[in-house]
Amino acid sequence: MTRANATAPAAGTARPGRRRAYGAAPTAVLLLGALYCLFPVAWVLVAATKSRAELFTTSTLLPGTGLLANLADLAAYRDGVFWLWMLNTVLYAGVGALLSTAVSAVSGYALAKFRFPGRGLAFNLLLGGVLVPAVVLAVPQYLLLSKAGLAGTYWSVLLPQILSPYGIYLARVYAAAAIPDALLEAARIDGATEGRLALNVALPLMLPAMVTIFLFQFVAIWTNFLLPFIMLGDDHRFPMTVGLYTMLAAGANQPSLYNLIITGTLLSLIPLVALFLTMQRYWRTDLSSGSVKN
Repeated sequence: MTRANATAPAAGTARPGRRRAYGAAPTAVLLLGALYCLFPVAWVLVAATKSRAELFTTSTLLPGTGLLANLADLAAYRDGVFWLWMLNTVLYAGVGALLSTAVSAVSGYALAKFRFPGRGLAFNLLLGGVLVPAVVLAVPQYLLLSKAGLAGTYWSVLLPQILSPYGIYLARVYAAAAIPDALLEAARIDGATEGRLALNVALPLMLPAMVTIFLFQFVAIWTNFLLPFIMLGDDHRFPMTVGLYTMLAAGANQPSLYNLIITGTLLSLIPLVALFLTMQRYWRTDLSSGSVKN
């Protein structure tokens, strides 16, 4: 073997410097993406601290001195209607996400662990429902609920949010992977009914999926604008998205409302951040590990 061949690196062996360069590129792209997503949030946080005079005269990322005044003005706006919008949003998002999670978990468990005629067709229709944008269904839903006399009520916003095709799909995939068939058979042999089997065995194992579905649906309802905008006519039933939009429309003639809109946007972000931080601990993987001995 010649010296040149002896000193040449083995074929297919990546050089350390090149490997580090390739590893740094995805990290840089992810950091740029994170900055791109976080910059609007940072701008809202800073802009909410500015007074009316500071909002359009100071630097974009320079904090102001008007946060407390903005909060007081927002609380006093139309006798505190913002807090009513906040309460409505909590009602829509909280109740809607809970009901949607329950329906998705039970439906996903049934599709994953039971054999019945039409199961494949039902799952294919479910996949088709995932591909249909919610905006396409808003007007038909309004016409149906209007025929039922529910348009303009709280139910007109709650009912369309309960059935989530993506939530059922996620629950079905997770149930198929996380719930061992042998565990279900052992529980049936011990005399457990199907209802007790679902409540005491299946649903606890599906807890991470249920938390994920709840968070996704909560955020989707919290940020939903089109459905309540179409369904509701009374501003005392508005969620924050529609309420802040009405303030923005009025801001064309009242520029002083811009500070209140930005402050309200900041307050609307706090529950979402708190919810994610609180429920992160439930995102555990492999909960079924050890439930069945190999």
